[in-house]
Amino acid sequence: MFKDFFDAKEFVKNNKIRMVDLKFADLWGKWHHVTVSATEFEEDLMVSGVGFDGSSVGLKSVKSGDMALIPDLSTGFIDPFYEVPTLSFICNTVEADTKSDFIRDPRQIARRAEKYLIETGIASESIWGPELEFYVFSSAFFENSTNVISASFDSIEAIWNNPTGGEGNYIPRHGGYHAIPPKDKTFGLRTKFVTALESVNVPVKYHHHEVGGPGQCEIETPLQGLVKSADSSLLIKYITKMIAAQEGQTVTFLPKPLYDEAGSGMHFHQLLKLNEKNVFYDQKDRYLLSETAYYYIGGLLKHAPAVMAFTNPSTNSYKRLVPGYEAPVNCFFSSGNRSAAIRIPKYATQPEKVRFEFRPPDATCNPYLAMAAMLMAGIDGILNKIDPTREGFGPIDENIFTWSEEKRSTIKSLPTNLAESAKALANDYGFLTQHQVFEEDMIKEWVASRLAEEADIRSRPHPYELEKYYDI
Repeated sequence: MFKDFFDAKEFVKNNKIRMVDLKFADLWGKWHHVTVSATEFEEDLMVSGVGFDGSSVGLKSVKSGDMALIPDLSTGFIDPFYEVPTLSFICNTVEADTKSDFIRDPRQIARRAEKYLIETGIASESIWGPELEFYVFSSAFFENSTNVISASFDSIEAIWNNPTGGEGNYIPRHGGYHAIPPKDKTFGLRTKFVTALESVNVPVKYHHHEVGGPGQCEIETPLQGLVKSADSSLLIKYITKMIAAQEGQTVTFLPKPLYDEAGSGMHFHQLLKLNEKNVFYDQKDRYLLSETAYYYIGGLLKHAPAVMAFTNPSTNSYKRLVPGYEAPVNCFFSSGNRSAAIRIPKYATQPEKVRFEFRPPDATCNPYLAMAAMLMAGIDGILNKIDPTREGFGPIDENIFTWSEEKRSTIKSLPTNLAESAKALANDYGFLTQHQVFEEDMIKEWVASRLAEEADIRSRPHPYELEKYYDI
């Protein structure tokens, strides 16, 4: 938004800005913020930054927790949710003393991945288009204590709220895809989401109702650069949750909040460009994909189990990745097949837009780390000429769920739980540490934290267990 500090300072003066809000992401992709008075918004802030305790948000250890925030002036926007005029920035995290880039700052990891891409000569930029699916609930309640285990969700669209028991103006299970009003009762809310997003410089390609009957929605952005796309993803979470709260609703990006309903994914469309030309395009190929694109696919599918420790980092992620819900469970690519891990959209035929999407991820991921991991896997595939057709990754343009179990077993499976993906990462992370894009110690700590979280949740009783076994 601003070309330099003086441009931003002039904006603050002309628009009578009273507060400057500094937002930053922790390692897990959760946003935090600190707010300074506009009177403190001086040039020194761009050098010294604003100090904070990195240990309190998991970025550093307690013994050396001091860090600082430096605003990225290009990300500035007037925050629409504060009564007092507030200018907001997404920040980079730096070392408190030297002001050097913090090696575990998610935004810096994403930048290093793209820098490595450029240094290889493969491409000059990576382009991304995430699709964010989520549920809008009118209420959400859950409790976990020694003697209580409960969860309850409600939606103004849900079939269970129809007093007549018929379909009426309510949406049946799995019947929400592109639903139209009066059944689509979230349309007005989604429009408010999009209006607010565009006001904070987040472009939106479209929004619509998704398959899940009780309030599942989708917002998709146009194709953008890596860091801009990750910034936009976090802003989509922020904007939707804030507006929903104002409207007495609640938004969740949880992959599987409801049993026997569609899960919410975060599919990542991706392509590479060299000097403004799409490196993935070849008009002679039946899928319009170049050899480079196939090698990228080969790398991404080969390393998919490890990559999913970053793209699907929650135990709930794997409750979505089950057969029957258009969610990928096998490691192959296809044209138009929504059960594939990688799908080549049939509608993207323009030379500048030919691409593919990686379908396993969900929005519990930190988008900076998720995209960096996918890109590093793709680069590894290109550099090592990993041919997906020779690796047994397809293409498969059939519905594999009509195959026999024996035939389906010939396709490599994706991880079925968080422990599997974490262990895959522990055994396959060399492609991530190339040119020190990811730090080895950080990867090991990530693995340990994912395994600990999986064990913690696995050790807790589940209501369905009680239903099944209470009388034994």
